[in-house]
Amino acid sequence: MNKQLIVTALLMLALGAGVGYLVAPKPGKEQTHAALPAEKKPLFYRSPMNPSVTSPVPAKDSMGMDYVPVYKKDNESAGGVKIDAVTVQNIGVRTATAKKSVLSHIVRAVGRVDYDEERIVRLHPKTEGWIETLRVDKTGQRVKKDEDLLSIYSPQLVASQQEYILALNNLKVLEKSPIEDIRRGAEELVNSSRERLKLLDVPAHQLHDLTQNHNIKKSLHIHTPADGIVINIGAREGQYVTPETELYMIADLSKVWVYADIYEYELPWVKVGDPVEMQLAAVPGRTFHGHLAFIYPYAEAKTRTIKVRLVFDNAELLLKPELFAEVTIYAGKQVDAIVIPSEAVIRSGAKTQVFVVRGAGKFEPREITTGLLSNSEIAVLDGLKEGEEVVTSAQFLIDSESKLREATAKMMEPSKPQQPEPNRLLMEQGAHRHD
Repeated sequence: MNKQLIVTALLMLALGAGVGYLVAPKPGKEQTHAALPAEKKPLFYRSPMNPSVTSPVPAKDSMGMDYVPVYKKDNESAGGVKIDAVTVQNIGVRTATAKKSVLSHIVRAVGRVDYDEERIVRLHPKTEGWIETLRVDKTGQRVKKDEDLLSIYSPQLVASQQEYILALNNLKVLEKSPIEDIRRGAEELVNSSRERLKLLDVPAHQLHDLTQNHNIKKSLHIHTPADGIVINIGAREGQYVTPETELYMIADLSKVWVYADIYEYELPWVKVGDPVEMQLAAVPGRTFHGHLAFIYPYAEAKTRTIKVRLVFDNAELLLKPELFAEVTIYAGKQVDAIVIPSEAVIRSGAKTQVFVVRGAGKFEPREITTGLLSNSEIAVLDGLKEGEEVVTSAQFLIDSESKLREATAKMMEPSKPQQPEPNRLLMEQGAHRHD
């Protein structure tokens, strides 16, 4: 009997030990289950019906539905966006690499040929009178220096010639006088009379003839002071003229000015002395070379452009005023900087940014500071390094997706409890004390 009880007890102990081994948790599995919740710990919980309602702890909504846990996503940064490869291909994403390069610029504009203001002569008579003969009477006529233009009758001029002849006769009588003051006075009278005739623009040949022959000329000849083209005639034969009358306007076209308008963003590139090329439809097949002579210190209000003045030689007189031309200014300024295609830049309000490629399908928005723009490239002063890859097409679609995700993330963040203002808290405590 006792032996049977002992055997039964031993069998029961063996059976209990086996069940206990099977039921007991394994050490490895316990550590795995303990580590899993730590890695998957949610940031907060969100209402399944209203994403703007969140809770830091598990909760239920009014309908008894559990809040949905929200976990941190390791593959997304704030403001960034990840797009699958198929979508990247469908929307046509293209990229370019930021590189260090030397920027130069070529300014192309429309020019207008005009007169050189420094080579325009306006002739006015120095005395009142009547025009007797008009020898050059056609606008556009070419004249050479000292060419006879017209003759004018002036009573004042006749009187001045008479005074000069009297002074000459007086000097002839008194030049042998023993009194030095009398001789000096006669010489000074002759000199002053001759100087008066010169101031009235009496030509040298007429003054020489008057001195030698004492023949008073009824009319005065007026000569052109320089070579040029007559572009205006202000009087005709028989007309009474005064010093206010413009008889001729003569322009020397051996050099011409060309005016061109450049845009504001091109202004930092150009400077005085830059070489210029010009082509005209009126002179096909010819390229004229000149230089930039002046940049006007103001902008045109209507066109928002800045006027520049170019200078060209025109010995063949092919460049005619008021002709239009195609102008190319080769800006001499060069900038050594990191450059990217200008289409990569997104300007939104006060921000200037690009999308930087961070991996396959991963794009990060980044603010940059831009510099000079040259044709299709723009200099980056800050925010981008050499060798980084930026998006050059479809970036507006990526930007929209990035802003949408950023707004959704902000909406999903749990709201922080509002802290009472210190002054208001003190006032409430004081009111309770009075009560």
